[in-house]
Amino acid sequence: MTSDNTTLDASAPRLEVDTLIDDPHTRIVVCCGSGGVGKTTTAAALGVRAAERGRKVVVLTIDPARRLAQSMGISELDNVPRQVKGVDESAGGELHAMMLDMKRTFDEIVEGHADADRARAILENPFYQSLSAGFAGTQEYMAMEKLGQLRANDEWDLIIVDTPPSRSALDFLDAPKRLGSFLDGKFIRVLMAPAKVGGRAGMKFLNVGMSMMTGTLSKLMGGQLLRDVQTFVAAMDTMFGGFRTRADATYRLLQAPGTAFLVVAAPERDALREAAYFVERLAAEQMPLAGLVLNRVHGSGAAQLSAERALAAAEALTDRMAEDTHADTHPDTGTDAGTDTGAAPDTATAPASDSTADAAPSPGRAENNLEATGIVDLDGGKAGSRTAGSPSPAAAAEHVTPTSPSAAQLAAGLLRLHAERMQVLARERRTRDRFTALHPEVPVTEVAALPGDVHDLAGLRAIGDRLALNPTATDD
Repeated sequence: MTSDNTTLDASAPRLEVDTLIDDPHTRIVVCCGSGGVGKTTTAAALGVRAAERGRKVVVLTIDPARRLAQSMGISELDNVPRQVKGVDESAGGELHAMMLDMKRTFDEIVEGHADADRARAILENPFYQSLSAGFAGTQEYMAMEKLGQLRANDEWDLIIVDTPPSRSALDFLDAPKRLGSFLDGKFIRVLMAPAKVGGRAGMKFLNVGMSMMTGTLSKLMGGQLLRDVQTFVAAMDTMFGGFRTRADATYRLLQAPGTAFLVVAAPERDALREAAYFVERLAAEQMPLAGLVLNRVHGSGAAQLSAERALAAAEALTDRMAEDTHADTHPDTGTDAGTDTGAAPDTATAPASDSTADAAPSPGRAENNLEATGIVDLDGGKAGSRTAGSPSPAAAAEHVTPTSPSAAQLAAGLLRLHAERMQVLARERRTRDRFTALHPEVPVTEVAALPGDVHDLAGLRAIGDRLALNPTATDD
């Protein structure tokens, strides 16, 4: 099956992936979408293709399954970009890959913006350790923080980001602002107030203005946790403005012309509904959308044979097989329609036998040693039986089972499979057409489904061919 069988209608704009990744002005590509649609594989395939076309690429993934490392032949990814071996570098490109270490990235921020003593106090603080390991929105914020670091280094021509798996497409865009607002918000400022006001004045302020609130917080959070939070806030005092500043800078970076968003979706209703929601949100936030990657699209090399015709042909073959089986099981006795069915069959042509009991041939026997159930060996045994020691034709028929399906059975099965495939194609096409009708301005590329999982560079190259609508890409 060729990729031509899964191409879009002429009216739908086509996403030219090679044009996108070859453009030197494209510095960041962000692959986003709902979970389980192939974002990681798409990001890795784009990285391989861009590197082999001459770009110096780094792929940043936030996928806990570590499939990117496996497909690129790297034993382990961490917070440091590592070069991928086996990539064709004849065009002058390189490929590096890394996996976001959320806590390590947060630690790097602290170490880079605080002196040694304050940094140690922050890193050892229990509240900070909980915040850096799993606070809501931290992963998305740190992904954007790492993206900002990579872009500031200006070491790579192209940065490809595999966004965090999220239940909502909005998390990726909202989390950096949410975390920045939290760390720079009123709640944190209130907690910082006692530390900022020193001596008796501070104690008086705490007793008069804060005693009721801290009492309530102590009940809700626990006294030790509240003290940990206040210690953390006091140590982070000089850094809070930086979080908001960096969050805003990264957000502007995502809106810049050198950034391109690719929304990845499967040809399924829920995934494309999420993709449509994301497309609308990107437009509202004025972020540059390059297009939609419709992943794992099925096709057929015999699309001219409809599901209805295939099922009809399968039914016809099944009926024909049933008729043949019935004819074999109940053969024509050869009696004349006008004769008494109870009359003995004509024995004029039957060979002589040793007894009258064996003189009558079996029903339906022909003169050439053939019966409906098999060949009768007339020379080695009696006319109505097999050779000595062998079962009778009727008994043999009961025990004979075909060792393999007949050609008609195989054909009927294949026709039904084809009908199922064509029904899947029709459903995917209807789902895709609903999306393109709602968003006719969004360029789309379809990626034909591979027969197996992607687990190496060859598989990523095959995905890259499909992304670029390479006419030589095939689906076995």
